[in-house]
Amino acid sequence: MKRFVLTLLLFAALSFGVGVLLSGDDGYFDWTVAGGLFGLAVAGELFRLWARKTGRKIGRPRKNSRRESSGI
Repeated sequence: MKRFVLTLLLFAALSFGVGVLLSGDDGYFDWTVAGGLFGLAVAGELFRLWARKTGRKIGRPRKNSRRESSGI
């Protein structure tokens, strides 16, 4: 849970920075871009937590321990 919070804080800071940089000369914060970036970060972290909770290894096929052994 500590990693989850730290990652979201990092992405919140990055999203804020991008929103400020894209605000331009008018001085208005670009909420659409910053919110979208932060939303992608939250979705990615929730997917990572879900995959970890269900025991799935992303990018690797699941191994059936009864059928496939290491051969040792």
